[in-house]
Amino acid sequence: MSRQFRVAVVGATGAVGLEMIDVLAGREFPVRDLTLLASARSKGKDLAFRGEKIPVEVLGPGSFKGIEIALFSAGASISKEYAPIAARAGTIVIDNSSAFRYEPEVPLVVPEINSDAIDGHNGIIANPNCSTIIMLMALAPLHRAARAQSVVVSTYQAVSGAGARAMAALEAEVMGREPVAGIFPHPIAFNLIPRIDIIVDDDYTKEEMKMTWESRKILSHPDLKVSATCVRVPVRRAHSESVHATFAEPLTPPRVREILAAAPGVQVLDDPRKDVYPMPLMVAGQDDVFVGRIRTSPSFPGAVDFWVVGDQLRKGAALNAVQIAESLVR
Repeated sequence: MSRQFRVAVVGATGAVGLEMIDVLAGREFPVRDLTLLASARSKGKDLAFRGEKIPVEVLGPGSFKGIEIALFSAGASISKEYAPIAARAGTIVIDNSSAFRYEPEVPLVVPEINSDAIDGHNGIIANPNCSTIIMLMALAPLHRAARAQSVVVSTYQAVSGAGARAMAALEAEVMGREPVAGIFPHPIAFNLIPRIDIIVDDDYTKEEMKMTWESRKILSHPDLKVSATCVRVPVRRAHSESVHATFAEPLTPPRVREILAAAPGVQVLDDPRKDVYPMPLMVAGQDDVFVGRIRTSPSFPGAVDFWVVGDQLRKGAALNAVQIAESLVR
């Protein structure tokens, strides 16, 4: 591609922001100039990009002059304040927070699934929740083949989904130090915490309801039934999910493997008798989503069970955002 673009990363010093910088470089995105934006706490820092050191600037209302594409990963409150400012300045915003995902006029995009939705943007495009992306990378190809009817999913979410401080907190606890206050409600080392985000309707959490709302929007399937249980686990990086899905048309395990093997961004690792299945340690740092433990249930005719693992900092966040940008510049 001959044309290059002025790009900004908002929240550049956070876990996802750092990953965005790495993905932009690794995928050779056509960056003419890269602007790194963060809070005043990060003033004076330099970050590496393509062998150069780029100073981190303090985010402000005037930060977007001349910026063509901005990748936001600084939290919903920052996005709500600054994304409209950026859009009015002519910048196309790809937002990794929950700020705009449920706005009808804002596309919610996983490029392998619904890249056509990008065309309807009004300056802001939303990146889905990481657990939703990882599940739908496997579910969407099956939905296209046999129309999904219901999904029951349990997630096993790595601490990196809660940011860089959460990763440091896990490592500190594993080393025997006291839990860091203000990150998790209980110790995370050698433990599981069955609550992510706030409690909302019917005692589900907001994280669990995101998987329902977002799956319906991305798949254009308002009648899809979804029930999720989201659990934080003492894994540093990469989310895992156990999925039980029913379909209008029958699917056999060989057919499921065939469909998923042909799906972009998906790899099948499924030979459990030889202990071949996806695990967070092997998936961390990978761009693709990996699926295994594929089986049909003798107790629930028409249901397919599978296990899916994806790096939520890559495909669950930074990579998906950069792929949206790639779709835009094409």
